[in-house]
Amino acid sequence: MMVINVNNQPKEISKNSSITQLLKHLNQPENGIAVAVNNQIVTKTNWAIRQVVSGDNILIIQATQGG
Repeated sequence: MMVINVNNQPKEISKNSSITQLLKHLNQPENGIAVAVNNQIVTKTNWAIRQVVSGDNILIIQATQGG
């Protein structure tokens, strides 16, 4: 297991986890969100291949509708 920060909250996940696996672990829907790792946006097409490493700071942003 390793510790990462998700939206400024420590989370423990399995080593060798991808962003897609992290989102599943967090029960986070994959639609309508953006993900940044260490202040760099990761495109959705790369979520399955982008590995999360211990100490990463991950920001998950939920899109909202406004008007």
